[in-house]
Amino acid sequence: MSTETAIHADRSTFDDLLNIMRRLRGPGGCPWDAEQTHESLTRYLLEETYEVIEAIDAKSPEHLKEELGDLLLQPVFHAAIAEETGDFDMADVIRTLCEKLVRRHPHVFGDLQISDSAAQVENWERIKKAEKGEERPSALSGVPPHLPALLKAQKITEKASRVGFDWEHADQVFAKVMEELHEFEEAWEGGNESRMEDELGDLLFAIVNLGRFLSLNPEEALRKTINRFQRRFQYVEENLRSQGKKMNETPLADMDRLWEEAKKLE
Repeated sequence: MSTETAIHADRSTFDDLLNIMRRLRGPGGCPWDAEQTHESLTRYLLEETYEVIEAIDAKSPEHLKEELGDLLLQPVFHAAIAEETGDFDMADVIRTLCEKLVRRHPHVFGDLQISDSAAQVENWERIKKAEKGEERPSALSGVPPHLPALLKAQKITEKASRVGFDWEHADQVFAKVMEELHEFEEAWEGGNESRMEDELGDLLFAIVNLGRFLSLNPEEALRKTINRFQRRFQYVEENLRSQGKKMNETPLADMDRLWEEAKKLE
């Protein structure tokens, strides 16, 4: 059966998607799609992931449906490239994932008893370590080097906590944040830019650790704060524009009043 006839009229099956991708990369297909490699597609994995997050924030099912499709395209694309070189295909990807999910959930697919989600995370890490078949050189091993800095800091502090390198009480973590803040202030007062950068990093790391200790996601928290800032800033812009005013010619007190209005509207 040809790729063309293998695609259903409503194009709603997973096989349809795989066949469309094969045709795009095949003879007479799309030159751009045919030129792509694992390396050239790397940037799109990140971009599509962030667009899915944006759709979730917007609480738009229609937008989310579209963006999830764009994200799904990425593993399909990579699997098509691997299929052409004989490395693996999408069936191998799905089989490997299914086996891993079953193997790492013995409390669901086996007889193991798990008391709560924390115990499941611990058991997951234990199984994962056994699967690798080797002793990692550090308790901090396994954190992807290209993660965003806040998320990477969270992952590292989580791993350190699992081997007992952690605070006992939240007030100790708060105290550490204040200590780092004071050290940053001292560096600023001393005019030492190199030390200021070091101390700012220490302060950010301490804040991430505080969020992790309190079961708050610092990456998520900062992302939501940025979104709020953008909405409120644009509210100020639009109101001043409707009055024929420019931001750089408007007193800060007037802009602050509009900012507070935006907060109340939220």
